[in-house]
Amino acid sequence: MPQPTASKPDQGLPAMIAEQIKRLIYAGEFKPGDRLNEAALALRMGTSRGPIREAIRILAGTGLVTAVMNRGMFVRQVSVAEMLEIYDLRALVFGFAAERAAEHVTDADRRQFELLLAQMDQACRDGDNDRYYNVNLEFHALILGLAHSQRAQRLYDDYVRELHLFRRQNFNKPGNMRKSNIEHRRIYDAISGGAKAKAKAQAEGHIQSGRQRLLATLDDASR
Repeated sequence: MPQPTASKPDQGLPAMIAEQIKRLIYAGEFKPGDRLNEAALALRMGTSRGPIREAIRILAGTGLVTAVMNRGMFVRQVSVAEMLEIYDLRALVFGFAAERAAEHVTDADRRQFELLLAQMDQACRDGDNDRYYNVNLEFHALILGLAHSQRAQRLYDDYVRELHLFRRQNFNKPGNMRKSNIEHRRIYDAISGGAKAKAKAQAEGHIQSGRQRLLATLDDASR
């Protein structure tokens, strides 16, 4: 029987480092436009530059960081104008997905929806915005999966990658988490009941409401 190699314990190290860097970005320690210095991060994380490089590649895949030719890797920058346009496009795709999901939802999917809604309710009670954001992503991903459309999935994933830094700010206020999950419940109720037109309208409205909450958050931050 083959023996485990010595490198086995380190296989998850880049993913762990990527998570740490992501938290630093979300916390604002690394801001949009900041360069990620591999040597400095390796010293800070107590590792070599190899895992740091792999971690940054992982983050590039999520859209949080982007490469600039001959300069390195930088925390992604998206202007407010670009953000608003992406929100509008994302609303259209999410509405399409919710409409299609109402055709394909099963009892097993309904149980998964209920579990995610309960987890987000608990995150609201705990004031755990990190937990809420991650489960929120799962909720949206479940709807996109039920659309059975690879093209819609690709489009939506592209929009999500570009909006991570903006969207993450939406859940820094417990009130925003609660409002968001009330909207999630309405989307789910429409999908569960097979109400295609209502599911589409609720899903589009949810994205546009998130857009307005984000604008309010950005306005508060600028004062």
